[in-house]
Amino acid sequence: MQAERTVALVDARGREELALAEVRRRSGQGEALLVITPDARVADRFLDAGAHAFLADPRGSGEIETALRFARRAGLVERRALGSLDGEEGAALIERLSAWIAAGVPCTVVAVALSRLDLVNAAHGRDVVDAAIAEAAQRIGAALADDTLVVRSSGDLFLAAVEVERASGAAAAVCQALARSIDVEGATVLLGSRAGVAAVEAGDDPFSLIARAAEALDAARGSYGGNVRIAPPDRVATLDALAADLHHAVTRGEIEIVFQPQVEIATGRITGVEALARWAHPTLGPIGADMLFAAADRADLGIALSDHIQELTLATAARWPRALGHLRLSLNLTAADVARAGFARLFLDRVDASGFPRGRLTVELTETGMIHELERASRLLGELRAAGCRVAIDDFGTGYSSLVYLKALPLDYVKIDRALARDIAGDPRDRVVIRGVIDIAHALGLAVIAEGVETPQQLALLKAEGCGWYQGFLRAGGLDEPALVAMIEGER
Repeated sequence: MQAERTVALVDARGREELALAEVRRRSGQGEALLVITPDARVADRFLDAGAHAFLADPRGSGEIETALRFARRAGLVERRALGSLDGEEGAALIERLSAWIAAGVPCTVVAVALSRLDLVNAAHGRDVVDAAIAEAAQRIGAALADDTLVVRSSGDLFLAAVEVERASGAAAAVCQALARSIDVEGATVLLGSRAGVAAVEAGDDPFSLIARAAEALDAARGSYGGNVRIAPPDRVATLDALAADLHHAVTRGEIEIVFQPQVEIATGRITGVEALARWAHPTLGPIGADMLFAAADRADLGIALSDHIQELTLATAARWPRALGHLRLSLNLTAADVARAGFARLFLDRVDASGFPRGRLTVELTETGMIHELERASRLLGELRAAGCRVAIDDFGTGYSSLVYLKALPLDYVKIDRALARDIAGDPRDRVVIRGVIDIAHALGLAVIAEGVETPQQLALLKAEGCGWYQGFLRAGGLDEPALVAMIEGER
């Protein structure tokens, strides 16, 4: 059982800007912070400022005390998990897991995230979204076991506790149940889902078990194939060890950049690449960007890692041979980059110092990098576009506010999330969703790139709907420079 730790409480209701300043100051002093917010949708602002967890609009002091106890016991548990554990249902989930673990009962936590809720909201309104979420909760419970306890987190997240004997294929069963269309309020809607699963291990308590399921869910949300991820053994311990190793990885030259081709559908030609970071760990082997940045966050090296990856990517691309001289380069920025004062000037100076031309550079931001910093993100992207760079929104279609971004941000490209692109070959309703996204983007003068394309059928359907570019394993995953050169020369 983890030792309890001191957690300071910051109440942001009615004093958001003052509370943000307080969080930045106190987190800088090393305090663990639980923030009470009026709405879960603003929580990311506090998490980015240094808070460790949040509680949205509690109904009384009892919920606050429950959340504080959880935060003290959980330490730096994955941030979305806490949002699901306020109130009586959250306490019941912890109590059930505690009893199972104490009795030696094998048990599992399944974390589930819904997607496409913003598209349903745009098409049918909030009442239909709420009804669809309620139906999703019932399906999750039914797919697992009659006595499964399902707790809803902020808008799109659920946690379920289930005995492991009944959890064979549990997450897959959940995703299959959620893949069926939902008829509510006179409308037929189709949701997407991803799931993470963690089975209890020696030394686990309810909080570490939930944390591992949440991290597995994050891996599922960032994966190219499959919508379920199983937490590996000793996941938290591994992340802590990686955080310690990361302090030396940069100086030892272990961080590498690979490039995934972006292909023009009409011609089949590679016109650009997206830079992807990899960690060549000396004992664990290659480690992808998701785990790399998770370790950086654990080690408080997120900004330093982002700076290093940008510099390394630009320096590598600036030295490309003639065969690659026509390619556009897409480079990802992080939420921390968006929040940095003066980052546009810093970034442009970095680009110019590398020698890579601004006119061939595209910067990409994910929805999570902008969701509560829209004004700041808009200013940053506007400065970069004015300086000659192009701008893309990555993983489009995964959050509540996707359509808001199209209206509020100065963009050149929309990159359709791999989950949407993959599902286009399924139910015809999926194609309607993709068609709507592409039509909206084209009406706003935006180019469209589909991510995660894996089959010729997916590509043919995307082409029929008017998508202009794609990337995915159908052409290639991440390639080192020699492999990329060979592929480009093979097109001639």
